[in-house]
Amino acid sequence: MTQQSKILSNSSNLQVIYEDNHIIVVNKRAGDIVQGDKTGDKPLSDVVKEYIAEKYNKPGNVYLGTVHRLDRPTTGLVIFSKTSKALPRLNKLFVSKDISKTYWALVKNAPEKPSDTLIHWLRKNPKNNKSTAYIKEVPESKKAILHYKTLKALDNYYLLEVNLETGRHHQIRSQLSSIGCPIKGDLKYGFDRRNKDASISLHARNIQFIHPVSNEALNITAPLPKDPVREACL
Repeated sequence: MTQQSKILSNSSNLQVIYEDNHIIVVNKRAGDIVQGDKTGDKPLSDVVKEYIAEKYNKPGNVYLGTVHRLDRPTTGLVIFSKTSKALPRLNKLFVSKDISKTYWALVKNAPEKPSDTLIHWLRKNPKNNKSTAYIKEVPESKKAILHYKTLKALDNYYLLEVNLETGRHHQIRSQLSSIGCPIKGDLKYGFDRRNKDASISLHARNIQFIHPVSNEALNITAPLPKDPVREACL
């Protein structure tokens, strides 16, 4: 198992954690959008393209495939494909759930159980871009499953490690909120005040998968954002 946590490239716009001929993995900052949206803000995908063009002196358009996304206020690992060969293989890994993703969440309250599996049915409201978690299936809902365990108790917060079994809209945010554990800074899901940088304290910490071309086992970890509370988690 290869451990990749060293920052390969770091600038105000991009922190590259892992890169080879076929894939590039970056540590997304809070506020970055992975792909373009109606806001018109510059997406992370464009920043990565510019990085590749400059590093390798590539003229013309740079190929880059977006494999998955993170919510705008969330930080952590995002995988992009640098080749058309790797993209469908990476997509297949996500569909078949052969990629293991671990998140760290700072929450306001201690969960009732130190570790547990949460099963809800989530229904998305597109008007307010929010998902509501229900104990039983309701119309237009999708089943959501996650596993969490408490890693550390801080002075005012609790650090949870979360592993997703499904990938639903705002799944971690809505499910943790539904058990009385809103994520620090997440006003939309019940926290009482925002973080100074408008982030939420949810971080895509680790990702493990078999490289789609080389078949090498990758274990990639993203450093936490520079923040006194988050740094106390280490």
